[in-house]
Amino acid sequence: MISQLRVFFNYPVAALLWLTLMLGGCNTAALYQDDIYNPPVYWGQHMVKSGETLYGIAWRYGRNYRELGNANGLRAPWTILPGQMLRLDKRGRAPTTAVAGSGGKRSAAAVTSSSAQDPKPTGQPVISRKPNTSAPLASQTQTVADIKWRWPHSGTVIANFSASGKVNKGIDIAGESGDSVRAAAGGSVVYAGSGLLGYGNLVIVNHSEQYLSAYGHNRKILVKEGANVQAGQIIAELGSSGAGRPMLHFEIRKNGNPVNPAYYLPAR
Repeated sequence: MISQLRVFFNYPVAALLWLTLMLGGCNTAALYQDDIYNPPVYWGQHMVKSGETLYGIAWRYGRNYRELGNANGLRAPWTILPGQMLRLDKRGRAPTTAVAGSGGKRSAAAVTSSSAQDPKPTGQPVISRKPNTSAPLASQTQTVADIKWRWPHSGTVIANFSASGKVNKGIDIAGESGDSVRAAAGGSVVYAGSGLLGYGNLVIVNHSEQYLSAYGHNRKILVKEGANVQAGQIIAELGSSGAGRPMLHFEIRKNGNPVNPAYYLPAR
């Protein structure tokens, strides 16, 4: 509960609110709202619980996993243990240059170029190859930031990315329960579970030192943490876990920050 509260409130107000909630009881799920934008958290601490990974913790607090690990003296493969205390008030450095090789849960596909620039919401994406619009949607790709991206599902987009108003950190794609959810790019599975509130059954794939993608509300997860996946590989079954209807919630994050998937995925 405390971990979730830290995402939404700033010190010292959080301390008073936390005490009030602890005395009166609270419903953590009721406090979680996806239409509140969460800036990165740089205060407090997080005690590691059984089953948690650095990737999942960094995702929760809007931090880059390498930066958070570096701030706590960790190195690849980013091993953490239950009961370990991670400091959130320290800032580390997230490398921007490519690193060859892999270790632990890092994938050999997780390599990015230091010259790649991030598409800005107000500008145009850096595209090294135009999508083949004559090919079926399922096989179309677009290369952005040295990564070949493809749609994780061919359903209709029912909610777009939004950083203001009713915030959506990704896009929501309609579908039927049991539909195939596919990896949007090659990488390694760094999270597969239901421990992040509001996402239901969630899969997070690491594509490079900077980029992660997430696939939420699945009915069933078909991959395990540490597995390497190829672009287009089926990683889950679409569902409604943590949602009111069957849909895929899809996010791309750069250095822990949500970015608009529309600038990365092939044009429809």
